[in-house]
Amino acid sequence: RRQRQMCIRDRMRRAAVSIPSNIAEGAARESNKEFKRFLYIAMGSAAELETQFIICQAVGYLDSEVVEDRIQQISTVKVMLSKLIKKMIG
Repeated sequence: RRQRQMCIRDRMRRAAVSIPSNIAEGAARESNKEFKRFLYIAMGSAAELETQFIICQAVGYLDSEVVEDRIQQISTVKVMLSKLIKKMIG
């Protein structure tokens, strides 16, 4: 069980770090098209992290209050990313 917890914790850390890393990498690119592509990758990482929290709750690693709080935070990030993507389009 401990090994599985460590594995999912590592996956969650990678997904969490991936969000701002992809935003930064995209911002450093020379075109808006590339930046937008990295924003979509960051959005995917946010969705992955959200799913991992749901899995942790389902298997009993985290209680629902913690998961609901984290999912709300992730939802806020996803809204911000969505607005930025829309701004890049229009």
